[in-house]
Amino acid sequence: MIRIIPAEVRHLEDSGWLKSYMLFSFSNYYDPDNVQFGSLRAFNDDTVQPGRGFSTHPHSEMEIISVVLEGEITHEDDMGNRGALGKGEVQCITAGRGILHSEVNKGKEALHFYQIWILPSIRGLEPSYSQKKFEESEWQNRLLPIASGQGFENALKINADATIYRSSLDKGHVIHFNMQDNRRAFIYISAGELSVNGQRIGQGDQARIELEQAIHMESASSCTPAEFILIDVSSY
Repeated sequence: MIRIIPAEVRHLEDSGWLKSYMLFSFSNYYDPDNVQFGSLRAFNDDTVQPGRGFSTHPHSEMEIISVVLEGEITHEDDMGNRGALGKGEVQCITAGRGILHSEVNKGKEALHFYQIWILPSIRGLEPSYSQKKFEESEWQNRLLPIASGQGFENALKINADATIYRSSLDKGHVIHFNMQDNRRAFIYISAGELSVNGQRIGQGDQARIELEQAIHMESASSCTPAEFILIDVSSY
């Protein structure tokens, strides 16, 4: 079963300095029918203006993954981590028993990034932090694991039964993804158009997939690569 959710029904919070498309209930947005998808709890498509950001705030019992598409974000936390992430970089935080952190756009251009929350496999973990830069060539015409709790060697480790993949698919290339029992897959399109088991989805659209044996993906545009995130999560 593939459920397509078009871009225009995403919940938008626009405060001027922050434009956030919230794909699941988050902050002031609450929909009892849209709280999570399996263990995927949040996916925010955020654009932050220069000089603005999120001041110090707490998190606990969540795996938090940030994927930077454009611009730069400066992170600081109470574990002693401080630094900037630029385009192509990924950050993973195990909030565990509790952390405090801030995220600010100290650059000169708008910051565009995805913030993803996944429920951890174990509660009460020691908080931890990691980040890594990936090159665009690494996810061209393939699914690149960028954060995973399923043992992918070059992906950042998260404490969850899930894997986040990034891909850029050119016309004429096809990716096949086999789904296991009790798994769900979530796809979000950054640019271009993608055919998912014959169903066409475009920029800002999402596909929520379950009870399928396999997913077949190919670019549906002849001029623009299909840029997307695929998240494989437990159904529970």
